[in-house]
Amino acid sequence: MKIIAVLLFALGMSCGQVSAATPTKPNILFILADDLGYSDLGCYGGEIATPNLDALAKNGLRFTQFYNTARCWPSRAALLTGYYAQEVRRDAMPGVPRSGSQGVRPGWAPLLPDLLKPLGYRAYHSGKWHVDGKPLANGFDHSFEIGGGQNNFFKAAGVTDDGVQIAQTKDYYITVAAAEHAIKCLKEHAEKSSDRPFFHYLCFTSPHFPLHALPQDIAKYRDRYRSGWNTVAAERHARMTKLGIVQHALPQMERAVGPPYDFPAAFPILGSGEINRPLPWQELTDEQREFQATKMAIHAAMVDRMDQEIGRVVDQLKNMGAFENTLILFASDNGASAEIMVRGDGHDPQAAPGSATTYLCLGPGWSSAANTPLRRHKTWVHEGGINTPFIAHWPAGIAARGELRHNPAHLVDVVPTLLELADGQRPAKVNGLPVPPPPGKSLAPVFKKDHTVTREYFWWMHEANRALRSGDWKIVAAGEKSPWELYDLAHDRGESRNLADKYPDKVRELAALWDQHTAATRELAMRDLPPDAKSPATPKKQVKKKAE
Repeated sequence: MKIIAVLLFALGMSCGQVSAATPTKPNILFILADDLGYSDLGCYGGEIATPNLDALAKNGLRFTQFYNTARCWPSRAALLTGYYAQEVRRDAMPGVPRSGSQGVRPGWAPLLPDLLKPLGYRAYHSGKWHVDGKPLANGFDHSFEIGGGQNNFFKAAGVTDDGVQIAQTKDYYITVAAAEHAIKCLKEHAEKSSDRPFFHYLCFTSPHFPLHALPQDIAKYRDRYRSGWNTVAAERHARMTKLGIVQHALPQMERAVGPPYDFPAAFPILGSGEINRPLPWQELTDEQREFQATKMAIHAAMVDRMDQEIGRVVDQLKNMGAFENTLILFASDNGASAEIMVRGDGHDPQAAPGSATTYLCLGPGWSSAANTPLRRHKTWVHEGGINTPFIAHWPAGIAARGELRHNPAHLVDVVPTLLELADGQRPAKVNGLPVPPPPGKSLAPVFKKDHTVTREYFWWMHEANRALRSGDWKIVAAGEKSPWELYDLAHDRGESRNLADKYPDKVRELAALWDQHTAATRELAMRDLPPDAKSPATPKKQVKKKAE
């Protein structure tokens, strides 16, 4: 039985009821950035011009402790299913057999559009995918899927749902193309389906490497970052403290911690201006300072352009009369990236930085600044890798304007939140398989009042990095053989004071909880394996082909 049919039966809806959607249900626009730093946005203390996102924050909510999974594909799996990636991606859990012809996702785990469709929603996808399967096979009515978008923003292959690649002109830029497809879908919805609510999943690749930006956007920031990453981080921290987003000291940059993956062949290509450690700015040579300041200018230009395109999409919502009753959510799939590599079409050191024939990455210095005032980067599960800005804007449904929400939350909370707001619920069975209790909780109460949703813990596992947060206590370890560190996040979100030796009983308590959840997740991942399951999956390792 198909997923849709099961959902219709489970929710007790007839076909006639599906076509006659309740007009008071909110439209939903989820905007996902890629490798955005925690403090990159103006409304989160950054110096980058993001007036459109700032306006949404001013008239909505900003969450200060909203978590992702530290990496692209696990975050997207969590967002679209409401489960931790290891619960719905068998290839993400070490020791679990590959799932043969059924695919990596179990049959009981449909994506969000298949849960919303029985409630009357149409669903659209624009941009990056990076989830198993294809958009149209998972409930989306239209899709623009970026293929090689991580290798060139000026040449990224984007395929529409009819299998046709979007024409690439001399002015083609993937951030603009994703927004234009979103606008096209919204216009069609207004013309043909205005009586039905919509879910639009808009996934930018910005500001993921390579650092590619339009010349006019780069020009705005050409001289902005010559003061260096230490100064920029301090300035951001001061603004964030004034805004009430954080109340802890700025941690020192870890000069011994470089990129998570080693690509030594990239450095002769990139030249002597590149550096793979966040050394104090004054220790860099003049050439290095110039090279690094230019990279951050391009990163800022990418974020700026993304905000401009978000503004165009918001204008379309206003033009079609849908803005007031559209819940707009914005997040990033992980923290800023410390990675440095050269791939795709390579890097031409003689070309203008940020142009199509260059391949630059942000690196650990500016990644540390972008994640201010949190520690470490994408792929790590310290706070810098797993925190995202999270904006919620819905004039018709959220009364608060410009308020902060300190209630900890996670991407696994998105599905239960949207189902509650759409007057739906997760079915007990899908494809004849029992649906396990999801880890997320609805954030609808938090939209009204802070600190109204609690849970026992949040859990992380990515590659050999692992963490668990219970209340304000957090254990975290970087690397398979690393011991647990312990932090009191109520006073030290910068993870500067390791309390493991002081409170060994607390470490043992939380470690036991992490082990318990990990064992339950492994059992769940193996529960519904098909007969043709193959050998155990090879754990993802830190190798070149796994970098993203």
